[in-house]
Amino acid sequence: MLPAMAASRKPLATPTGRRRVLRALTASAAALALPALASSRRAIARMTDGPFYPPRAWRERWSDWDADLTRVEDIAGNRLAKGEHLGLEGRLVDTAERAIDGATVEIWQCDALGHYRHPSTEPALDAADSAFQGFGAMRSAADGAFRFRTIRPVPYPGRTPHIHVKLRHASFGEVTSQLFVAGDAGNARDFLWRALSADERPALEMRLQAAAPGSGLRWLVRHDLVVPA
Repeated sequence: MLPAMAASRKPLATPTGRRRVLRALTASAAALALPALASSRRAIARMTDGPFYPPRAWRERWSDWDADLTRVEDIAGNRLAKGEHLGLEGRLVDTAERAIDGATVEIWQCDALGHYRHPSTEPALDAADSAFQGFGAMRSAADGAFRFRTIRPVPYPGRTPHIHVKLRHASFGEVTSQLFVAGDAGNARDFLWRALSADERPALEMRLQAAAPGSGLRWLVRHDLVVPA
């Protein structure tokens, strides 16, 4: 009888067997959680173009509107913009974490002197930094990646530092918004920042990090732009 009872008992799990089971359970739980994580991405809040979005017809008078706003090539040579140079990079994705390929990504901002490059400000160009493009555009890569070189945004009367952004693609149409410097003291006084809800702000906050030595940059920002699915 004793031998029969012993034969009916299941062998105890070994430590190695338990680890395999735990790994399998952990992997299953992670896989189940992925859809919830992907759908938790919030699309960036929409804002207006503002008064200084440079119209296309006016931009066509210039030839240098690439993704490097810090360098202007003209008859005076290759010149660098004033201010603290900043690398802005990330991915364009929708709220389901799908990369948006081939979208137009545009940014525009004032120069280090608080001056926009725009038709309405042309009479005052002498006071501006003519080595700063003020506007740049590119297409997102197959994985949604985009990359710009610009300057750390500066405040001007009535506004906290910010960078305007406009996105276009057949899948979502057009989205215009603004990116703000996380933790900047001027945000609390900015009427557009104050109009954002606590849930909307993280998607528009740029967190500046010191750039690597030798990169030619002072700051680096890695920030994804999220659009509606």
